[in-house]
Amino acid sequence: MNAAARKPKAVAPAQPKPVAGKAAAKVAPKAGGKPRKSDLPEVDAVPLPVETVVDAVRPAYWDEACADLMKRDRILRKMIPTYGPAHLVSRGDPFVTLARSIVGQQISVKAAQSVWERLAARCPRLTPAQFLKSGSEELAGCGLSKRKAEYIIDLADHFKAGRVHVKEWVAMDDEAVIAELTQIRGIGRWTAEMFLMFNLMRPNVLPLDDVGLINAISTNYFSGEPVTRSEAREVAANWEPWRTVATWYMWRSLDPLPVTY
Repeated sequence: MNAAARKPKAVAPAQPKPVAGKAAAKVAPKAGGKPRKSDLPEVDAVPLPVETVVDAVRPAYWDEACADLMKRDRILRKMIPTYGPAHLVSRGDPFVTLARSIVGQQISVKAAQSVWERLAARCPRLTPAQFLKSGSEELAGCGLSKRKAEYIIDLADHFKAGRVHVKEWVAMDDEAVIAELTQIRGIGRWTAEMFLMFNLMRPNVLPLDDVGLINAISTNYFSGEPVTRSEAREVAANWEPWRTVATWYMWRSLDPLPVTY
């Protein structure tokens, strides 16, 4: 079947909605040059399993988003009630969110959780200063690759030295936050988008480099046939301005266990 002619199944027509923030888009490498590190898709990255997060609250927009998505998308109309009161959870600590995202890149959920638990045992305060004091060799001893250990040390150094504008991120739009975060070693677009979703709790993030999301769209809208980024983006156009919420439920359709960073 011609990909251009394929249509996702059972999706109600999209209704015009205001868009919250800028849409997530693939960052193209410079013409004639090699892709920059931050341009490379982190295709195997996966969220870590959920933990109990103290004082976790339902995002202010969650109920409105669910009601709106259920009106406009027949797949989500059936899917959302299945998971009851579960919802996106934010840890609230920007450094921890980003560090956990780096740990979760390109390894299985189980392996990532095991590594994080060993890191947390070595650095129980989970502060940039404590990670810096431990050093990359000790972090690698917790099961991190040498490169990931270096990434987390660089991240900790950015936070401790004040080279990131943490207090300003809340007021910055999505693309501005992504642009700043991807200047840090080891943080590509996927990791920055996870930060937007799980820390800043932005409602309209679409992480097209996320394998879980693409697989879920394939399963739920194309009867399991492979889908392109363009097809995934077309399906997600019906989710605006709540693409974060729809993505969270897409993940749930593959793994009912909620995730957090």
